[in-house]
Amino acid sequence: MKTVLMGTNDFVVPIFDAVRKSGHEIVAVFTRAPKPVGRKHILTPSPVNAWADVHGLPVYTNINDYNFSPDIVVVVSYGVILRDNVLNSAPCVNIHPSDLPKYRGPSPIRTAIYNGDTESAVCLMQMTPELDAGGVYMRRAFKIGENDTNADVEHMVSEIGSDMLVQYLKNPAIYTSTPQIGEPTFTRKFTGADEILDWTRSPRDIHNQVRALGAGRTRINGVDVKILETRIENNELKILRIQPAGKKPMDWKSFLNGLHGAEIKFGE
Repeated sequence: MKTVLMGTNDFVVPIFDAVRKSGHEIVAVFTRAPKPVGRKHILTPSPVNAWADVHGLPVYTNINDYNFSPDIVVVVSYGVILRDNVLNSAPCVNIHPSDLPKYRGPSPIRTAIYNGDTESAVCLMQMTPELDAGGVYMRRAFKIGENDTNADVEHMVSEIGSDMLVQYLKNPAIYTSTPQIGEPTFTRKFTGADEILDWTRSPRDIHNQVRALGAGRTRINGVDVKILETRIENNELKILRIQPAGKKPMDWKSFLNGLHGAEIKFGE
């Protein structure tokens, strides 16, 4: 089956590699253009771009270069709105990591964790001009543990999505899309401002914030810090790993030792 793949992020790579290993002819890989990374702002290709280069697959970083007539287009976390020239060229399917119509938009995994959800789903869906609004071909539920991070859930989605997609591509004709039922909810892109911790929130809310976003920013005894890992024990927030400004990450005990017994003041 002649296939065009469109995606960008880390967790997409195992899904696309499952398609490659299944023997489908990948005629093109579309991904986001290289972005500046690090203090030196070195232009770095996306994870999908790097994967495609390793396997000698043709890569395109501008959707305006699309001029193909494949058997199918597979889209996973691409981050680009598709126009009619793509949507009309072949059946287009998308792997979306939420229980649609809940959490349409750019950050379904982070939003689910941030909100403290304990379960979600992966949907293999039909792509339409309206964002994340197409019918669903396959749906598989999964649990979110109370300490699962965004990276943990992305790994689960990669495994589930790979299996779903390989199964679907064996014979797409036997699957019928089912319209989404219920009132949709929408996500937004999180920014650095969302990492700022509000110590008036509950311990569990702060824990969810840290594990969803990868860090929570605050001040402790006048020091700017990032809280990198937390747990909830006896309804209290336990800090496991922290990174003071200008220093390497360290465990919480090492940070406390540096305070030399001073009273801990969060947010100050």
